[in-house]
Amino acid sequence: MHLITFIEITAILVGAFSGFIEARRKRMDLVGVFTVAFIAAFGGGTLRDILLDKRPLFWVIHQEYAILIFVLALIATPLMRTLRHVVSERLIVIGDAVGLGLFSVAGVSSALDAHMPLFVAAMMGVITGIFGGVLRDIVCNEVPMVFRDGKPYAICAFVGNWIFLLMGIYGFPHDFALWSSALFITTARLLAWKFDLRMGR
Repeated sequence: MHLITFIEITAILVGAFSGFIEARRKRMDLVGVFTVAFIAAFGGGTLRDILLDKRPLFWVIHQEYAILIFVLALIATPLMRTLRHVVSERLIVIGDAVGLGLFSVAGVSSALDAHMPLFVAAMMGVITGIFGGVLRDIVCNEVPMVFRDGKPYAICAFVGNWIFLLMGIYGFPHDFALWSSALFITTARLLAWKFDLRMGR
């Protein structure tokens, strides 16, 4: 398995996990849990593929991704009901941060494969990283986290994507650049949340 495929699958699982948590907080049924998890897992990548004019969409090519989310929804629905007392905003923030890092580097890598200019590639990484969470929150009738908490979110992804691009320009190993950038984005987002770093408020 190529590293980028592993990162994409892991990002999908993390995104789905955040969807499971948010859906159960809203006391949704199985259909709602699956829908929110599906949107959280595939929303950013779907918008990326549409903007890059890539057909069929990545989750259509890999239908096993969608099947996996469906099976996990069947398992997660009763499990999350049992564990609802441990579900907190902290878990969602951590899941979002990890997903942001992984989805972002997957997005920028996909854009480079499509021969996009560097700035466009960086923005595609941001879109891939944040849009699943935006759609998840909208469906759950929440102001998206990226817009409401005032802490760096998309900026962390944008800077991390440029770290990946610059490491590629200067000859760093591709796998090292991927992991380093994902780790930077995740860590920067968690530190901003932990220390309540805010911008423009």
